[in-house]
Amino acid sequence: MKGLFKSKPKTPVDLVRQTRELLMYVERVNDTREGKREEKMMELSKSIRELKITLYGNGESEPLAEACAQLTQEFFKENTLRLIINCLPNLNLETRKDATQVVANLQRQQVQSRLIACDYLEANIDLMDKLILGYENTEMALHYGAMLRECIRHQSVARYVLESEHMKKFFDYIQLPNFDIAADAAATFKELLTRHKSTVAEFLSKNYDWFFTEYNSKLLESSNYITRRQAVKLLADMLLDRSNSAVMTRYVSSRDNLRILMNLLRESSKSIQIEAFHVFKLFAANHNKPPDIVSILVANRSKLLRLFADFKTEKEDEQFEADKAQVVKEIAALEPKENK
Repeated sequence: MKGLFKSKPKTPVDLVRQTRELLMYVERVNDTREGKREEKMMELSKSIRELKITLYGNGESEPLAEACAQLTQEFFKENTLRLIINCLPNLNLETRKDATQVVANLQRQQVQSRLIACDYLEANIDLMDKLILGYENTEMALHYGAMLRECIRHQSVARYVLESEHMKKFFDYIQLPNFDIAADAAATFKELLTRHKSTVAEFLSKNYDWFFTEYNSKLLESSNYITRRQAVKLLADMLLDRSNSAVMTRYVSSRDNLRILMNLLRESSKSIQIEAFHVFKLFAANHNKPPDIVSILVANRSKLLRLFADFKTEKEDEQFEADKAQVVKEIAALEPKENK
């Protein structure tokens, strides 16, 4: 007889609706009856866990495409994403992790070949402000950071963040004293500056002056070793990308930039030296070096050639050796230019 009264399993649509109602309750009600609130929070944790299982599978069975599509459609029909982001601080740690994974997965779910998460975010772009400012909240930073990185997979959303005033805040977030949060902010910063090539090239061209002034002074010349190492590696990734060729040409025509890179070449850290070399070689390879760049390289020629004589990577690297030989050849052949 017992089997006759089993409750019917919830459909993905029911599950989202139930989650939405519980989130609305949590956001709205400061229930003085502790027991009632506790009960609702437990229900909410269970609902979010079930959303996660629908999207990811349960370890034994794979997620069903049809169920994922239904869940995604219902999720973005109303403001469930806004509710989850607003209520995240009220959830326990495990439920926060589940909610973060649900939000991350939904950014990739297609409904009739469309990423409907992108449409929702474009219409609710202020949510990005909340996620970015999450870096200022120690408890929420890693959850909001993980959500933010998934949301900027959408080019229009990444463009919004790049063009917003928040972009300047990343130079400080990357240097927060909490190592995990600083590393998370650095991962988001890198994603913003490397994922969407055409958008990044446009951003760097339009914002060249303030961006590289901040980048040089706050990151490349930071007193923090990890910040310097990550910054010089990311700089190499950006400048060596073909889509940023105009920005690269401008960067390697500046004597201030050259001075910073030459200081990084002299660091005691081998990994910083190697990453700095990948940027320095662009100064040496530039066929239209301005006269002041040439005069700096000529004045420091013997020091540079001595440095490169013992310069090796830990593992044998033919490309690195070829690049180094070319740089040495370029520097050895330099003649001082007349300033016009």
